[in-house]
Amino acid sequence: MPVAILILLLLICAAFRRVNVFQAFCEGAAQALPLMKTILPTLAVFSAAMALFRHSGAFDLLSSFLSPAFHALRVDPALVPLLVVRPFSGSAALAALTDIFTQYGPDSRVGLTASVLLGSSETVFYTLALYFGSVGIKKTRFAVPAALAALFTSVVTGLLFSSLFFG
Repeated sequence: MPVAILILLLLICAAFRRVNVFQAFCEGAAQALPLMKTILPTLAVFSAAMALFRHSGAFDLLSSFLSPAFHALRVDPALVPLLVVRPFSGSAALAALTDIFTQYGPDSRVGLTASVLLGSSETVFYTLALYFGSVGIKKTRFAVPAALAALFTSVVTGLLFSSLFFG
């Protein structure tokens, strides 16, 4: 409903300013095409790499390798797939969240913690590949360590607040 109201307000403002909405939309879409030309190869490569990572068994191997460390930190084992895939892919993280909801329920402690973790973390590698790849930056210098430090901080904070609020 709020989106419909926003669109209606946009159309009313355009009518008062006597803007041809269709023409403005077409011009904006035409300006976006060169940007899409630079972004699409990066997206295609990253999507293919993620599919290869998941279907090759490397994801399962990494998850099983990290499980003892997460277990030592008293992180629920059901959260491991979400925590492993989140830095790489938002859609895979949503699929992991859906699996957690299906198995444990959205109102369970694991479901609530998974929701907090998904909402407080970022797809670091996807974002860096997309933004840096679209403008041709090859040397990321401090961006990757800073993004990983922020991700680590958000996960630790999310886990701490989840255990504080959800028991």
